[in-house]
Amino acid sequence: MNAKYTLSAVCFGEVLWDIFPTHKKIGGAPLNVALRMNSFGVETTMISRVGADENGEDILSFLSSQEITTDLIQVTKEYKTGAVHVMINEKGNASYDILYPSAWDKIVETEIMDKVISEADVFVFGSLICRDEVSRSTLYDLLEKAKYKVLDANLRAPYYTKDVLNELMLKADFIKLNDEELYEISQQLESPYNSFEQNIKFIAEKTNTKQVCVTKGAFGAVLYYNDKFYYNSGYFIKVVDTVGAGDSFLASLIIRLLRGKSPQKALNYACAIGALVAGQEGANPKISEKAISDYMKIQKKSIKK
Repeated sequence: MNAKYTLSAVCFGEVLWDIFPTHKKIGGAPLNVALRMNSFGVETTMISRVGADENGEDILSFLSSQEITTDLIQVTKEYKTGAVHVMINEKGNASYDILYPSAWDKIVETEIMDKVISEADVFVFGSLICRDEVSRSTLYDLLEKAKYKVLDANLRAPYYTKDVLNELMLKADFIKLNDEELYEISQQLESPYNSFEQNIKFIAEKTNTKQVCVTKGAFGAVLYYNDKFYYNSGYFIKVVDTVGAGDSFLASLIIRLLRGKSPQKALNYACAIGALVAGQEGANPKISEKAISDYMKIQKKSIKK
């Protein structure tokens, strides 16, 4: 590990272009997580695949400029760089039309991947990368080498199955869901419960996962961490768009926990980051430590009034 870093992370999955009605931006949930982790001083490697095209070259160039390690992003002439058409409704919520097949569906395992993952402090992955057998097979193999495995469910219909989701949750050390995903997965696993907390505990026990976090949009998040619940009821922000807010939330939460912060403080910080991202356009706005600190102080004062 580079001497200037104290933590290292590997993010595995889709890198792509989010195409909005008026513009396009580089994205993909694991890439958004990687960018936010890197902004917190984490040595971050992205594993993915792009096409041998202009869009792929632009992604590689951008990541290099952000000091994200791109050595493990493969390039193929057979498939195009990923693209997603993003539609934003009047409430700022996004829906997605995802190109298939894309280059990132065809990530092939290499020996150097195995080495980098086995040495990393955290390995982050999602369910979308499993829609194709090639990348899914690679992910399953790599999960056997990882120390600490973080699953962001990130369900995108129709690109997931009950069996694959169960397999991913069983392999994970930490599971992140949103509230809709919590109830959908609880039903799939035949949970007898209706309450939020009971279903979180049910999933944790069913998958033998000690750490589960569920985001609730504007209403914050609930963290179940080593048999104890932690809550944040959300921070006020005028939403511009929600693209990437959950990814920045996850990156912030995991890094704070790995750095030994208390689960409650880590959750509060992550909720603040998620809100600040939702209050700006795009998945990866620059946010300084001072901006985060100032925002949390203002929110704390407004709650006390």
